[in-house]
Amino acid sequence: MKEYLDQLNASQREAVEYIDGASLVIAGAGSGKTRVLTYKIAYLLSRGIPPQSILALTFTNKAAREMKERIGLLTEPEATRRLWMGTFHSIFARILRFEAAHLGYPSNFTIYDAADSKSLIKSIIKGMQLDDKLYRAGMVQSRISNAKNALITCKAYEQSKELVEGDIRSKVPLIREIYKRYQSRCFQAGAMDFDDLLLQTNILFRDHPEVLNKYRNFFQYILVDEYQDTNFAQHLIVLRLSEQHNRICVVGDDAQSIYSFRGANIDNILQFKSQYPGCRIFKLERNYRSTRNIVDAANSLIHKNEKQIEKKVYSEKEPGSKLGLISLYSDYEEAYTVATKILALRRENRSYNYADFAVLYRTNAQSRILEEALRKHGIPYRIYGGLSFYQRKEIKDIISYFRLVVNPHDEEALKRVINFPARGIGNTTLSKLLEAATEYNVSPWTVLSDPLEYALAINSGTANKLQQFKEMMLSFQEKNTTMSLDEIADAIIKETGIVSLFAQDTSVEGQSKFENVQELIKGILEYCEIKREEGAETVRLTDFLAEVALLTDQDSDKDQEADKITLMTVHAAKGLEFKNVFIVGLEEDLFPSMMSKDSSRALEEERRLFYVAITRAEENCILTYAKSRFRNGKSMIGIPSRFLKDIDPVFLDAPDSISKERTVESDGFSRERQRFNRDEPAAFSSRRETLPPEQTVPASYRKLSKISSQVSASSGVLSIDGLTVGTRVRHDRFGEGQITAFEGEGGNAKAIVQFDNSGIKHLLLKFAKLEVIQ
Repeated sequence: MKEYLDQLNASQREAVEYIDGASLVIAGAGSGKTRVLTYKIAYLLSRGIPPQSILALTFTNKAAREMKERIGLLTEPEATRRLWMGTFHSIFARILRFEAAHLGYPSNFTIYDAADSKSLIKSIIKGMQLDDKLYRAGMVQSRISNAKNALITCKAYEQSKELVEGDIRSKVPLIREIYKRYQSRCFQAGAMDFDDLLLQTNILFRDHPEVLNKYRNFFQYILVDEYQDTNFAQHLIVLRLSEQHNRICVVGDDAQSIYSFRGANIDNILQFKSQYPGCRIFKLERNYRSTRNIVDAANSLIHKNEKQIEKKVYSEKEPGSKLGLISLYSDYEEAYTVATKILALRRENRSYNYADFAVLYRTNAQSRILEEALRKHGIPYRIYGGLSFYQRKEIKDIISYFRLVVNPHDEEALKRVINFPARGIGNTTLSKLLEAATEYNVSPWTVLSDPLEYALAINSGTANKLQQFKEMMLSFQEKNTTMSLDEIADAIIKETGIVSLFAQDTSVEGQSKFENVQELIKGILEYCEIKREEGAETVRLTDFLAEVALLTDQDSDKDQEADKITLMTVHAAKGLEFKNVFIVGLEEDLFPSMMSKDSSRALEEERRLFYVAITRAEENCILTYAKSRFRNGKSMIGIPSRFLKDIDPVFLDAPDSISKERTVESDGFSRERQRFNRDEPAAFSSRRETLPPEQTVPASYRKLSKISSQVSASSGVLSIDGLTVGTRVRHDRFGEGQITAFEGEGGNAKAIVQFDNSGIKHLLLKFAKLEVIQ
């Protein structure tokens, strides 16, 4: 025993050896909390504690498996098999199977996953003949889930004046009735959903004290991982099981509490000591992961939070590089700068593999332009914990509409969109279409276009719905012959009802989908502008689809599968580590999120999220922000995140110009942003303001007000309003660069510009909006 305890530092060992009462282990980032939990269980087993009397709760099956494997190496593998170790849901499902009769459920009850739950809710909404545009299944599912995690049963929901009035204000007054019917249908089916596993365990312990006492006596030691992520239901179960013997150890870090949107309550860890009088607190403050500059920068940030348990995390590694801070003109330049910086770091340090890099962002929608930049630079990547942008369902659905407009005989595209958004053309009708198409050896579109000709067995109501769909698609096909890409895309996304569908969905899932649709809009606008600047007279839907086909090509060399850049949200990055981390999009209303602005509690969670992002880095951490970004359907001025000011400048490597920019008063930025956003037209306007606005552009910039060009026959040198080869220019999307050559003349004159971060561009000068840097 002494031999493996010697592998712990003094703080870790002290936390492991205390087993006489309640203890709270505050584990700073990279401080070895998993090791403490693992060794503590091994220590309990070595003291003769029966393994079956130890309850260890984790948040992921992966964490439970890894801990069991480590414990097995320290003790007898047989003992680990008798531990009650697993996720909250798996452990309490096991208890509920033993005790189901007390609740009226069969012991072999079914567990519904999210898809099963959503399907049942859809069925109930349809059966109640409710408007599924108001009562969207995802939104209803989210409200029921939130209620259950707050231990609000359907009966309590119905009796809650606050909840009912809130639903009335939201124009969904029958949520309580759907919840009631949903719960009844689950009970009749002998099924529980994931949230029921916690709700029903609480009901079991509340209503059957003899059962609670049995498990209180059975579990003599309780250990909980990631306690800062527990919700009310989880906290109450743990409290009930441990409140008599108090032999409980929870491990976590209040500075990494970032899941309130899932119901996690930071107060569970902040108030733990008051819940358990005599509780001892152990602090693991040595960071084994990161260099000193990274750790100290993260400390200077998180110390700005008021609600926290004080600790001083430190590193004994080398100082390392300071955090890099890069200001870019646009999110386009930001993405391409990240790509070039990755290549530069790999050239500087040949030991770096692609897998040593991660790019973290606040929202999934940000991945689209990053994916494009990485692909253009030949850098392999993977999306962690999510899909590639163009593989997300809502994006694939819109692209399928585009494909069907260009080629109405595209069967896969037709299958995706014929009933999206829902228009009453169900799977039965679709099956008949496909069967008739197979029988007559034609496409489903051909059958749909003339159902009588192909003896399609449908009633008049269904025939009318198919006719309406056909007419809509024919209208799009006709418009596509005369409209440019941005115009036809605008028509499709709006007239199909896709934008309004997601805009009205206030759930986290719905808002994420809405952001992704807006990001697709941005991608289309950028694509159009770039093609026009390169000299294309018209940009068509077929051009964009050809580009997307390349972006969605997932062919890869399996031997290189592991060596890829990782793209992920900061939430998905928690618990992971990389040698090099880029944190992009550090602007107000993005990071921190706009939704956190009116709540100090929410703002502190956003700061903790940034802390988590920084502490993923081992050797290099690079922060970026853009002065303009396309969000919510419009180009918006980017104000540097307030969190950048929270980091002690001594730990930042930033040019003087950025340091000065960070000190500009936010009120001035806010007024300018309001002016800009007020003047900006709708999402698909081809008009773009030059960014930043006039007031923030240094005097050294001169806007090109007119284009007059002439080719000198003798020298071949193009003179355009004083421009010459070597002139430094600025572009609001590509950033700064230098003119290397000219081509063409008159209205077709182009400048070839080598941009510092965005590569070489051939820009048609009448559209390019270049500014001279004098």
